[in-house]
Amino acid sequence: MLTILGFAMIATFLVLIMLKKMSPIAALVLIPALFCVFVGKGGKLGDYVIDGVTSLAPTAAMLMFAIVYFGVMIDVGLFDPVVRGILRFCKADPLRIVVGTAVLAAIVSLDGDGSTTFMITVSAMYPLYKRLKMSLVVMTGVAAMANGVMNTLPWGGPTARAATALKVDASDIFVPMIPALAMGLLFVLVLAYVLGRRERGRLGVLTLDEVRVEESETVLVGAASGGPGGGSGTGADVPGEPAEDGLQGLDPDRPTLRPKLYWFNALLTVVLLTAMIMEWLPIPVLFLLGAALALTVNFPHMPDQKARIAAHAENVLNVSGMVFAAAVFTGVLQGTGMVDHMAEWLVGNIPDGMGPHMAVVTGVLSIPLTYFMSNDGFYFGVLPVLAEAGHAHGVSSLEIARASIAGQPLHMSSPLVPAVYVLVGMAKVEFGDHTRFVVKWAALTSLVVLGSALLFGIV
Repeated sequence: MLTILGFAMIATFLVLIMLKKMSPIAALVLIPALFCVFVGKGGKLGDYVIDGVTSLAPTAAMLMFAIVYFGVMIDVGLFDPVVRGILRFCKADPLRIVVGTAVLAAIVSLDGDGSTTFMITVSAMYPLYKRLKMSLVVMTGVAAMANGVMNTLPWGGPTARAATALKVDASDIFVPMIPALAMGLLFVLVLAYVLGRRERGRLGVLTLDEVRVEESETVLVGAASGGPGGGSGTGADVPGEPAEDGLQGLDPDRPTLRPKLYWFNALLTVVLLTAMIMEWLPIPVLFLLGAALALTVNFPHMPDQKARIAAHAENVLNVSGMVFAAAVFTGVLQGTGMVDHMAEWLVGNIPDGMGPHMAVVTGVLSIPLTYFMSNDGFYFGVLPVLAEAGHAHGVSSLEIARASIAGQPLHMSSPLVPAVYVLVGMAKVEFGDHTRFVVKWAALTSLVVLGSALLFGIV
């Protein structure tokens, strides 16, 4: 019964948000609460929610202060050279812009943190997508898939979890998988090329000068009609007004720039990311200290600090609210035992004849399971059971562990991953729209990784 209700709860949530019948926050809270009552454990809902909030509170704190930190770094111009370089490469060509999105997301993913990757990628690319009226779900989808492949780095989380759960070395999992992961990343780049060609065919290719002229004309029309943007939906700037679509992030004369502090900010960011990778302090503490230091040094006057915090308050509230709402969902899934029953049902229904192929079975199961449950739930709850079944047929723990990371390209768009709310929130994309677009492509990317691992004899 719990198995059926677990799958029904997840399916109900996904259907409602994809059909836009409920907002993600409302769905994350109300649907699990309703199913908790169905299970007959409504009286324990409070305990489940508190447990979920407690487990996700450090993540929410990390995201809050990471948004403030990287928001300040964007304000002061730390990433302006990156944006200018992308502009020079992209040349207002939709194909180059989509490929550039994949490349930028993959490079920034080297820090091992999805939230950081999405904040930097969206901040750099969003203005280009808005200026050229490109599809924003293409941006979020490509960024999520590129980050999903790179999320398998030993310090990214899944590989470390698999190593811990099966008591093997993380490098023994990751290093042999590099060729398969490289094929996955190559597939993302090819997909970005195909999607970019589609966008180019829809929009054509402009020069940046033509884009600026078009924006100027839109502003004039908007001013003449008495409303910002003239209701055209282009999101063009109106002189003297804040850039609604983030275009002022490319303004070389914005008052928040701190060119004299550029190298301080660059060094601070390098030290922060190094400390995060080396695990010198918990990540929430690092971003809390980093945000406080960045604000104090770059904006020593209290009114300026308040203004910067206020400028990023919307993103902070949206993302942290979504994380705490997700805590209700995960708390009910875990507390009622739905996750455990779902995992046992899936493992129990594996035919005996598939025993010698448990590595392949693990890889295939990792695609839906890491989407429908947290990485902790899959790697510490399901993976050991799969590994035990594999041992009985001579399949090594290393093969099981390597196959288990194949599902990460899809996992990064799971509604249970807090970072995805940073991505869709900053890109101003509906979560349901992102889900409808990305699921098929991300699942295919995961299958490419798994198929490559089989082809190369890695699993």
